[in-house]
Parts: sequence; C-alpha cells; structure tokens
Amino acid sequence: MTYILGLSCYYHDSSACLLKNGKIIAAAEEERFTRKKHDNSFPFNAITFCLKKEKITIQEINFIAFY
Repeated sequence: MTYILGLSCYYHDSSACLLKNGKIIAAAEEERFTRKKHDNSFPFNAITFCLKKEKITIQEINFIAFY
C-alpha cells in the first residue's frame, strides 16, 4: 500500500486528502469541523477524518504533499 496525504492550508479553505495507491479515498475541508467559513488554519480535523476513514495512523503515510 502507498498512502499519500495531501494538505492545503494557511491561505483559505484548508483541507486534507488521502490517496491509496493513487486513488482518492477520503477528503475534507477543515471548515466542516470548525464551522469557520474559509478556515485557513492547519487542517488537524480534516487529517484526523481522513486517517480514521481508512483506519490508519499517521505513521502509515508514505508521502505528504503540500500545495
């Protein structure tokens, strides 16, 4: 398995996306969890959501991409 965690933050609409063997399996915007429109903070909640959806830990991520 190859897991890639994609991150977008510090501009507007922070988000996280999890790919497994090149296919998107989870994605979320941080504002879904904070209820803050166009949240630009680090997407802790979105990352947690993606990892929980696949039932993996951050240690199982092979690559992290930041836009």
